[in-house]
Amino acid sequence: MSSKKLVLLALLTALCAVGGFIKIPSPTGTVALDSLPGFLAAALLGGRGGAAVGFLGHLFSAATVGFPLGLPVHLYVGLQMAVYVSIFGYLYRKGHKVPAVIIAIVLNGAVAPLLLVPIYGPGFFAMMLPALTVGSAVNIILAAVLAQVAVIKKVGRGLDT
Repeated sequence: MSSKKLVLLALLTALCAVGGFIKIPSPTGTVALDSLPGFLAAALLGGRGGAAVGFLGHLFSAATVGFPLGLPVHLYVGLQMAVYVSIFGYLYRKGHKVPAVIIAIVLNGAVAPLLLVPIYGPGFFAMMLPALTVGSAVNIILAAVLAQVAVIKKVGRGLDT
């Protein structure tokens, strides 16, 4: 991994911590602008780097409110984020930008809380769906726009190596 890529990953991970404090109102208090840097990393650098940033981003955001669902559940959600960010990055980098955005919003906004139904029941899903979908859309759309600006301005040139 190049030193440029490593520095960018560290910077984006730090931005996850900052984004974790920019909350979107939700029942758990964990919906925030924490995943934007992870999706941006996936678009610019690929799925693995984005996955690491996305995983850490969720943990930072959840930590700001004391891991309200418990640390094991937040680790599980962090792993979900890593997968969703990787899928987004793969599709985005293959040129399927609009489908990447739509699929990532559906995965993060609807599938993620659906996978917690066995633990918390259908009421949790219904309660989290609106805020998480809005939060996902904000994070993912902003990441896609910023990635496009970076490509136009050639900010990410040379980072794929």
